[in-house]
Amino acid sequence: MERLGKKTAERVGTHRPAAEPAYRRWGLDRPLAPAPSAARGRVGRVLGKAGAGGGAGLPLVVDRVPTRDKVVFLTYDDGAERDPRFVDLVRELRLPVGMFLTDSVVGPGYAHFARLRAVGASLENHTLDHPAMRGLPYAGQRAEICGQQRKLHARFGVWPRLFRPPYGRYDATTLRAAGDCGISAVVLWRVSVGGDGGLSYVAGEHRLGPGDIIAVDPDETTGPVLRERTVRLLREIQGGGLTVGRLEDYL
Repeated sequence: MERLGKKTAERVGTHRPAAEPAYRRWGLDRPLAPAPSAARGRVGRVLGKAGAGGGAGLPLVVDRVPTRDKVVFLTYDDGAERDPRFVDLVRELRLPVGMFLTDSVVGPGYAHFARLRAVGASLENHTLDHPAMRGLPYAGQRAEICGQQRKLHARFGVWPRLFRPPYGRYDATTLRAAGDCGISAVVLWRVSVGGDGGLSYVAGEHRLGPGDIIAVDPDETTGPVLRERTVRLLREIQGGGLTVGRLEDYL
């Protein structure tokens, strides 16, 4: 009994340091605030009135979401930069991100995006071959969009509802082809993050605001790597009193 008591006392007297919170490991000074819940029904009605497109079965066209919720939306294009630590960032911070994938760019990297999907990222459509869509005939635009729908379904079992045209260029034919491929929203952006991590604004105030859709440059050859640019962006978001929402919950 005495021996057992000694071991118990030793265990009680052993203090292991608490694990460092994930947000601190990634260089943030506080955790990301949770995004509001049940947003889709609340915002969808507004988008039906405010978004371009959306008529006669055409998808909406949005560069920001009309919401008072203090959220912004993180989107990443192409699939060129496959930083394995970015998967850890998304998982540990439970970061809702949208990946708009181009089949010809992703190439053999689909396994990386399977890991991202497993930790909560959404996978969306960015065409098969990344052409400038504006001016292409209907058949060509439909082949690019529907073809990538089929690719993503075959690989991941998903049918994306969101589509981003390469370079942000589209026309009425794009909207018709996208709608015929099952797309409900064509997603542009109001804010972009360049290869150096700096923010650029397409229109409006030069600061982040509620509902902004942010496009992160896929550049993998210059400037900070993807996870570093994302952490820098998260600091900007928190500094503006905002957090990150899931775009699919609002569209």
